[in-house]
Amino acid sequence: MQLKELCDYIQTLLDVGRFRDYCPNGLQVEGRTEVFKLATAVTASKRAIQSAVDWGADVLLVHHGYFWRGEEATLTGIKRGRVALLFQHDLNLLAYHLPLDAHPELGNNAQLAQRFGLIETGRFGEQAIACRGELPEALPLALFAERIESTLSRKPLVIGNPTQSIRRVAWCSGGGQSYFEEAIRLGADVFVTGEISEQSVHLAEESGVAFISAGHHATERYGVQALGAHLSAQFGLQHRFFDQDNPV
Repeated sequence: MQLKELCDYIQTLLDVGRFRDYCPNGLQVEGRTEVFKLATAVTASKRAIQSAVDWGADVLLVHHGYFWRGEEATLTGIKRGRVALLFQHDLNLLAYHLPLDAHPELGNNAQLAQRFGLIETGRFGEQAIACRGELPEALPLALFAERIESTLSRKPLVIGNPTQSIRRVAWCSGGGQSYFEEAIRLGADVFVTGEISEQSVHLAEESGVAFISAGHHATERYGVQALGAHLSAQFGLQHRFFDQDNPV
């Protein structure tokens, strides 16, 4: 298929124009015009680019791309090396940040809900990317944390009483710790996100609302995979996801 057709389809599917983001969403580095093989990864690191090149991909689609607000604009150093590798192999780079967090089916947060067994009841936070919902039945915090660890293959950091009963859950993939106070106000029993800040510990202790830091990378592996699988089914593209171990 043509690159433009693919970009236009994703633009509509993810409703990209609705979002005010910290980076450009869509085609960030242009390569060849025809697309047969689609690689996906969480972040456009040099290792992810090289993996896509070795596989013979025409497009690398990621959640974390380049040209972030406040980032140095010059193509020097590490960024120069990454972009040079893309150009050298005529490889397209597509990146979708908030639109991929927020999509109601393919998004990172929707995918986490499916894997954790959560029933979504609403959205909150910046541009409504964070979610709230509930478990079908109450669980001790320790058992819910074990479910997360088993699902993500990563031991989460848990702040709270292991025996406390939780049912109302709020969650936001990646670096969503700034939404914790709003989750508390909304009546959550536990808030799940990727990262934790120093003040999050005090808020959890003083509010009685548990906090689970499950890993930025670990909580954002599933949106790009779901989008890649969808595009493969829709257009007959070959798709492969390249994961990279990341402790954060």
